[in-house]
Amino acid sequence: MYTPPVFKPDRAASLAFVDARGFGIACAWDGHKPIASGLPFYLTYADDGTPQAAFHVARHNPLVKLADGTTPWLLSVNGADAYVSPDWYVSPDQVPTWLYQAVHLTGPVRLLSEAELAVQIDTLSAKFEEWLAPKPPWTSAKMTSGRLDAMKKAIVGMVMTVEEVEGSFKLNQHKSETDYAAVAGQLEAQPDSGARQIANLMRNMRPQAFATDTTLLERTTS
Repeated sequence: MYTPPVFKPDRAASLAFVDARGFGIACAWDGHKPIASGLPFYLTYADDGTPQAAFHVARHNPLVKLADGTTPWLLSVNGADAYVSPDWYVSPDQVPTWLYQAVHLTGPVRLLSEAELAVQIDTLSAKFEEWLAPKPPWTSAKMTSGRLDAMKKAIVGMVMTVEEVEGSFKLNQHKSETDYAAVAGQLEAQPDSGARQIANLMRNMRPQAFATDTTLLERTTS
């Protein structure tokens, strides 16, 4: 991943983003072309602290034959993104750009045993069911044993041993506070939820850039 230093998050921030997102594109090379699939996953850590990304795919997915435990795969995880118009800056001579968050995990992928797959299914569903609280969480125990076994036979579990973590959080960090705040304000006004998410990230990253907004608000309401 190409990442200018100003946009590069540290390893901990990249892994926290990946863990919170929980969905990405797994990509491997079959010798002729790249093979990719979108999939949910969760992170665990080996005893030595090495991150591991666990997921599963349909048994007939061509990725299954490429999980040899040696050849590195790419797991690309993207967050919100938004287009930025040059007209939104205070400074002249700007150009269009795109703001986003993305992290790439790279490492070999091996197949899971049946016992490991059972744990993976429950752990993965628990991760995302938690997002729906206070709804009582779904668990595999709600399924009949025959149906659950049939579903398990239709999928193959995998785990990536993460050897490299690369991130790019491009949020206009290199712009002046005036331009930074102006762009964030315009993004907040857009109907697209991704644009508003990016604006919120920008506010959290550089709250001092919006101090003028607060001062003006206080003046107009006093």
